[in-house]
Formats: sequence, structure tokens, C-alpha cells
Amino acid sequence: MNAKGLPRVRLIYTIPEAEKIIASAAKATLSPREFAEIVNTTSEEFVEKWIRELIVRGHGSPLEHSIYVFEVVCSRVCSHQLVRHRHASYSQLSQRYSDKYLKGLIWRTCEVLGVEYKESYDYYVELLNKLVESQPTFDELIDVVGEAFIIPPVIVENRSLEFLKSLISSTAMYYEALAGGTPYEDARYLLPQAVKTRIVVSMNARELVEVFLPLRMCARAQWEIRMIAWSLWQQLVKVNPNIFKYIGPRCVLAENRARVDPCELEKFLEGECTFSIPRCFEMVPKDQMRNCVLKAYKSFHLLKDNIQESNSTRGEA
Repeated sequence: MNAKGLPRVRLIYTIPEAEKIIASAAKATLSPREFAEIVNTTSEEFVEKWIRELIVRGHGSPLEHSIYVFEVVCSRVCSHQLVRHRHASYSQLSQRYSDKYLKGLIWRTCEVLGVEYKESYDYYVELLNKLVESQPTFDELIDVVGEAFIIPPVIVENRSLEFLKSLISSTAMYYEALAGGTPYEDARYLLPQAVKTRIVVSMNARELVEVFLPLRMCARAQWEIRMIAWSLWQQLVKVNPNIFKYIGPRCVLAENRARVDPCELEKFLEGECTFSIPRCFEMVPKDQMRNCVLKAYKSFHLLKDNIQESNSTRGEA
């Protein structure tokens, strides 16, 4: 699958020594010592122990002493789901002032047709019509469409050329409206929800640990936001492993809350840890929970593998 048509997420910033701050804040709820003294005398073993206890006991407030800033490029379908997480801050690319991704589609169309770029809405419409008239193959068209739109894997699997053509058609209608004097803010009503957007997100560890990751890494989550959640988790666990190694879909969090000693997500995936809770929040019984987690994990990695294969093929070409 062409990587252009898939969502992506990139962790930009987290506070230095977030794990130490969180563990020390937890200790400060019980210790008479000054907070600065606790922080300065904290060992790695102390940090791991106290964060593990926070996860098991559901003592979430110390996790709020952190911030994770990440950039997401996704569809408007996905961004509408993302902003439902209210314990977060968002800064989204405005469609009233920018056609960044659509302009990328126009540039790519010029390259495919072998023509020069011109700054003209009427010219954009002409280009897009010529592109469709040239009867491109599915692979040729998805390379263009992926500049501006997120393409569902099922569309790629079915090689639905008409789906891609409809996105080109809507883009042509958008620029035709702009050429006729329609403002950006009104012309955008013609765009499908598949159109790309960029959004900068800030969340604290509590929101990530207790809500966003468990809900969105689940196999029942919509594919696009699930891909973002798994990709973000992989980045977070490298930065702050003591916090995020125990986190996964909701069944994993629920299981770890029921255990004396929590189990890392990787061990659930590998079968080293098993589920003891009778069912998850989605009513999946315990004997099927690991398969459910594996399904979510494998679907994410299948998309990643397809991206790498696509990039490798383009590199060889």
C-alpha cells in the first residue's frame, strides 16, 4: 500500500525526566519530605516500582505531571474522533486558510502529466480532468490521490479505481468553486472527509494511559485511529518504558489492574502472560482476548509492512 495514503503520527516533545517527576509526585502524597528532595534522591528502581504501583492501583493523578506533544496527519474522519478526547489540547491546520495537501496533489499531477505548474484554479481543474482522461491505472492514481487523501485499506484491497476517481472529481469541484469566487470556507464543503489534515496534540500520561491508548488500540477501534494509537505507543514506550510498557488495549489495562504484578503488553502478545478477567469491556471472553489483541497488533503491522514494501519498491525504481 502506498504510504502517502495512510495516517502518520510523530512524537515531538515530552518533559525531561517525566518518569522521575511522576514517581516522585506519587511518593510526595505519602512522604513528609520536600518534593525537591524526593526528586533528587530518586533511583531508577524507585521510579519503576512507584510507576508500576500507580498502574496497578489506578492512582492516576500523578500521571498528570507530564506532557506529550505529537503531530498527527490523518483524515477528517479520524480527526473528528481524536478531538473527542477532551483532556488534551489541539491545534489543527485550518481549511479556511490552507490547501496544503490538495496543492501537493496538484504538484504531483503536474509531474505525472509532465507539464509545468501554474498558479491558477482554472488550470488545476484542467489538470485534474486531464489526469482522469489519461486513464491511469489504480497504482498510478493512488500515488497522486495519496498526496491529499487517506485511503482505507479495503479500497486498496479491492483496487477500487472509481473511489479514487471520485476523490479527484471532488478536488476538481473544489477548485472550480474557488475559481468562481467561492471563499475557501465555503468551497471546503465539497471536500470528502478523507481529505488530509494536520493536528498537533498535547496529552498528559493519564489521558494516554487510561483513555486514549486503551480505547484506540483496541481491535474494535476504527482502523485509522487504531493505527495512530499503536504507532504512538511504539514511540512512547521507547521514551518512557516504565509508564507505557504495561499499556495496551482496554483488556490489557483491566487485566493489569486485577493483577498483583502487572504484565507488559509484549508478554501478552507473546503468550507469556494470560488473561484472568472473565471478559473485557467489549464483552470478549477471556479465552478470546489474546487473539483479539493480536488481531489489532497484526493489522497495524500489516499496514506498516506494506508501507515499507511500497517505499522499497519505489526506491528500487
